[in-house]
Amino acid sequence: MIGWIIFGLFVGLAAKLLVPGRDPGGVIVTILIGIVGGLVGGFIGRSLGWYQEGDPVGFVMAVLGAVILLVGYRTLLRPSTV
Repeated sequence: MIGWIIFGLFVGLAAKLLVPGRDPGGVIVTILIGIVGGLVGGFIGRSLGWYQEGDPVGFVMAVLGAVILLVGYRTLLRPSTV
């Protein structure tokens, strides 16, 4: 469990570096997005047969999943300018 949190922290930070800007959440939200992004990206990559468990490309897929979730999170929580 601690390993997932640490992995999520690194994935979330990498996603935040790739998608700069203000986020509605703080560090905890970044870690959660990293963990969920890692799960989603890993599931998709392994389901499509792109890599196996433990391959280094898993980190790349986790970051890609976290970037997609971060962009979606920002889009959903962006204040409307009406």
